[in-house]
Amino acid sequence: MTSENVKRSNNKMHFIDRYLTVWIFAAMIIGVGIGAIFPDVAQWNESMSVGSTNIPLAIGLILMMYPPLAKVNYSLMGSVTKDKQAMTLSLVMNWIVGPILMFSLALLFLGDHPGYMVGIILIGLARCIAMVLVWNDIGGGNKEYGATLVALNSVFQIFTYSFMAWLFITVLPPIFGYQSVVVNISIMNIAESVFIYLGIPFIAGFLSRKLLVAKKGELWYNDVFIPRISPLTLIALLATIVLMFSLKGDMILALPMDVFRVAVPLVIYFVLMFFISFFVGKKIGLPYDKNASIAFTATGNNFELAIAVSIAVFGLNSDQAFAGVIGPLVEVPVLIALVNVALKMKKKYLNN
Repeated sequence: MTSENVKRSNNKMHFIDRYLTVWIFAAMIIGVGIGAIFPDVAQWNESMSVGSTNIPLAIGLILMMYPPLAKVNYSLMGSVTKDKQAMTLSLVMNWIVGPILMFSLALLFLGDHPGYMVGIILIGLARCIAMVLVWNDIGGGNKEYGATLVALNSVFQIFTYSFMAWLFITVLPPIFGYQSVVVNISIMNIAESVFIYLGIPFIAGFLSRKLLVAKKGELWYNDVFIPRISPLTLIALLATIVLMFSLKGDMILALPMDVFRVAVPLVIYFVLMFFISFFVGKKIGLPYDKNASIAFTATGNNFELAIAVSIAVFGLNSDQAFAGVIGPLVEVPVLIALVNVALKMKKKYLNN
C-alpha cells in the first residue's frame, strides 16, 4: 500500500469517526425497524445459537475487537500491572463501586419489579471485557492499559461472578426487605463466555502483531496493516448494533414504559461510574490516556455474559432476560456520548 492509499484510508476513518454518533443512532433505528417489520428475525437468530453463545453476535463482537487488540504492543503490558495507582483505582471501581452502585440503583428504581431488578444487578456484576476496547480506542485511551485491565477483569470474572451473584441476588436483597433469588452459575459457563468474547480476538491480535512484525517490520505493521483493518471495528460495531436492536425491536415498541424504567437506572449508573472514575484518576495525577482507559473499563459491562446467564437461569422470555437485553441498548448510545465528553475533556487536560 502506498502512502497515498494509507492517507485515503485514514481519511475514510476520519469521516466515519466524525459522524459516528449519527451512524450509531441510524443503526439503532434500522435495527428496531427490522425487528418490528420482521419479528421472525428473533427466532432466526435464536436458531443460530449454540448453547448460550449466539453465533452472529459472537462473530460481530470478535471482528469488532480484533483491530483494537491488534494495535496493542503486548511487550508493554507487563509494566501496566506495576502501576499501583492505576491498578488500585481500576479494581476498586470495577469490583467494589460498580456492583454496589448497580445494586443500590436496582433496589431504588426496580424494587417493586424483582425480575427487572435482578436483570440489571446481573449486568452490574458482569465487568466489561469486550466492547470497552472500542470505546477506549475511539476515546484516545491507552491501548496497553485497556487490554491489560480487560484481561484482569476476565480473570476476576471467571472466579468471582458466581459468588457475587449469590451475594447480591440471594443474600443481600432480603436484608433490605426485597425478594431474594437463587442463581446457580458454573465457572465453566463463565470461562466459555470469556474465551469466546475476549480470548479469540486476544489471541488473533497477539499473533498478528508477533508474526507480521517479525515478517514485515514494525513500521509496515503500524503504517500499513493497522490502517487496513481499523475500519473493521466500526463496521462490525454498527452491524452488531443493528442485530441487537432487531432482536427486541417489537418489544421496544410494545413496552416503551418498561424499556424506560429499566433504562433510567442504567443511564445513571453509566454516567456516575465514568465521572467518578475519571475525576478520581485526574485527582491522583493520572495522564489522560491511562485515566480514560480506567474510566471506560469501569463504566462498560459484559452484557454478553449477563444476557447468557439471564436466559440460562430464568428463560429466554423472562423479565431478567428482557432487562439484560436493554442493557447494551442503553450502554451503546450512552457510552458513545461519554466518548465525546472524554475527547472534549482531553483538550482541557492537555491545556492544563
